[in-house]
Amino acid sequence: MEITSELLVAGCADEAEDGGILIRQSLEPLGGPGVPVRPASYAGAKYQKDRRWSHEGEVPRPVDVVVIDNVPSQANRAEAQLERLAPSLGLPMLVLDLSGSVLPPHLPSRLSGFRFPHRHADAYLRDSTLDGVAFLKTEVGKEILAATADDPRALLQWFPQSLLYGYWQSHMGKKGTQAKLARSWVSEITGWEPATTESSTLGLKGDALNLSVDDRVAYDEDDPTGWTLVAGDKKAAGKDKKKQDALSSLGHGQVPVESSLAGLSFRSINQVASVSFAALRRVDFGDPEANAAGRAVLVALALVGHTASAGRSFSLRSGCELRPVASSWTWLGADGDAPADGLSPADTQRLFGEVVAVAEAAGLPVGSAWSTEPLVLSPSPSLASVIAATYPIGE
Repeated sequence: MEITSELLVAGCADEAEDGGILIRQSLEPLGGPGVPVRPASYAGAKYQKDRRWSHEGEVPRPVDVVVIDNVPSQANRAEAQLERLAPSLGLPMLVLDLSGSVLPPHLPSRLSGFRFPHRHADAYLRDSTLDGVAFLKTEVGKEILAATADDPRALLQWFPQSLLYGYWQSHMGKKGTQAKLARSWVSEITGWEPATTESSTLGLKGDALNLSVDDRVAYDEDDPTGWTLVAGDKKAAGKDKKKQDALSSLGHGQVPVESSLAGLSFRSINQVASVSFAALRRVDFGDPEANAAGRAVLVALALVGHTASAGRSFSLRSGCELRPVASSWTWLGADGDAPADGLSPADTQRLFGEVVAVAEAAGLPVGSAWSTEPLVLSPSPSLASVIAATYPIGE
């Protein structure tokens, strides 16, 4: 089966009974099967472990799995690719300009809406201004704030990713809007049957001069460049109350390293991704023709994000480089599932352009209604002050 714009629009219609699109991929570390990879780690030095049913073989059986990249993280990775492709796709973009703040070089001077943690429902958008006016008091800000799944046109025009990956407007106070929409796109990467989950990494941070790690130093935690050696057990003099610690805290000396979260070796690594037409039926543009076309735009957007982020070899984090070695696409139809032809990144981008044209013809604010230039916002005085307090560089 070929996934065409006509098929997408028909599958997203109000009365359609199709379930969606399912994509399964077998992944392999760049070093080959069984080579350890590093799953995502969480507070408390933990991996996300689980027990799930394996349907390989004649009898299903529960097996150990570790989540290598979870659902929210996968959405963020797809959004990062959509940000990269936004100019060529014609996607709208809001940008928070931080160039007026003095930030460390590792932080971005511009923060795109594709990077906002809560998409359009994020505190960064709430605490921004447009031409000196609080953004939420501007015309476009009011439209975005008022948008819901039952009145989604402003989001389709400015934040289509919110309608796909979901949002919860939870930062407007108890009496403010609490609008929310569950995600329609779900993707997860899991490692099946790890050889062990107790692996550790041992190492040594070397020092060419082998400086003594027993020496103690006093320094300012905000600026350790002016540290001084503390003689013997004597406390640092003065009223500045500098922090005292071992020389190794400043990066000198040879320091043993041990990590309880080493890479894990898996029997297999799989990615399962799906876009739910049932979930997208929550999004209502006001009439049947617009509903089918608008939802089809969101499906195509999901496929663009997926193929751009996982359609070729990719790196999730240090020690976790993967590549797809096999994939299957399935159309979850009303009368049964049907194998579908897989799409390349170029295919999905072409498909996206086609459904955008259909949606524009149906009167939806896409295509020519999308701004060709980013809408550039500035941090509010309150946000600017907390940024300056967090990074008091140059004071």
